[in-house]
Amino acid sequence: MNFELNENQTMISQMVRDFSEKEIRPNLNKWDSEEIFPVETMKKMGELGLLGIFVPEEYGGAGFGYFEYATALMELGKVCGGIGLSVAAHNSLCTGHILYHGNEEQKKKYLPKLASGEWIGAWGLTEANTGSDAMRMKTTAVQDGDDWIINGTKNWITHGLSGDVAVVLIRTGELLDSNGITTFIIEKGTPGFSAVKIKDKLGVRASETAELIFDNVRVPKENVIGNVGEGFKQAMKVLDGGRISIASLSCGVARGAYEASVQYAKEREQFGKPIGKFQAIAFKLADMATEIEAAELLTFQAAYLKNSKKPVTKAGAYAKYYASEVSVKCGNEAVQIMGGYGYTKEYPAEKFLRDSKLMTIGEGTSEIQKIVISREILK
Repeated sequence: MNFELNENQTMISQMVRDFSEKEIRPNLNKWDSEEIFPVETMKKMGELGLLGIFVPEEYGGAGFGYFEYATALMELGKVCGGIGLSVAAHNSLCTGHILYHGNEEQKKKYLPKLASGEWIGAWGLTEANTGSDAMRMKTTAVQDGDDWIINGTKNWITHGLSGDVAVVLIRTGELLDSNGITTFIIEKGTPGFSAVKIKDKLGVRASETAELIFDNVRVPKENVIGNVGEGFKQAMKVLDGGRISIASLSCGVARGAYEASVQYAKEREQFGKPIGKFQAIAFKLADMATEIEAAELLTFQAAYLKNSKKPVTKAGAYAKYYASEVSVKCGNEAVQIMGGYGYTKEYPAEKFLRDSKLMTIGEGTSEIQKIVISREILK
């Protein structure tokens, strides 16, 4: 098995690194403290091909696979988990749902705009009272001639306010019926469709989060993705790929925390020598390095299966569960290594820790990943 980065990965890694140092790092503290979602920076990433990484060239995308996608998110995560999260949600959720489940007309209409960054995408499954328990969603769509009328709310939606188009899962059948949920494409500006920003998040504060509100929103039947009632099954497949996104981002955040810790351990002196010379600190770094390597291997294994169009449910859950927990551990250890300085915003450790916690929650909590994994191994 070849563990070297392929040519495309090497190119993307350097491109994202250069872009991050120029466009993201100088602004990340302001974006974080003021909860600013930098729309123009997102659009610049679209110009680089980062918002349509695995979209085929015929639809305006870069035409790469999940190795390149994972590599890009790892590099972004090393600098800013919030920006990385926005790129992940745009690619794997909104854009990915249309790519994998939309018809040809929908792909031609939406994918070029999403892949280029002209449009920013959102994806909505979660509601205020239905997170992991998605089949109890209360937002409903009722057919009215050739249209559907949608009422209800969605919560914790990335790009819910700034997004130009949202792919949303809505109940069209009975409660708890897995065949009673349908996917709709809803464009910004549709009458009755609005959003409210969610503020004061712990981390990933440069990534916009909002509540979507549907007040008699009329959507034409042409905006249904797939067949009526297929939405839940589509969403589960989309989340399989989305877990690779979060695993990749987790690896990036973890490695960012680790690299900052190594640098600090070399420079900070106590008792007449760099603190990295003390076994207590050196062993922390050894554990961090080892666990990050393991997390990356699990992530690239899942990416390989996704590229090969093989079942990825278990491998994606492995990667997402392990990498997200490693991310939190590395963030926590970075703060500990830096001591009092790590507890301040002057140093990067506290932001890595805050950003890392979302990784264990978004796109399926660690507890949900254990359910997925246990069901797969007990089949």
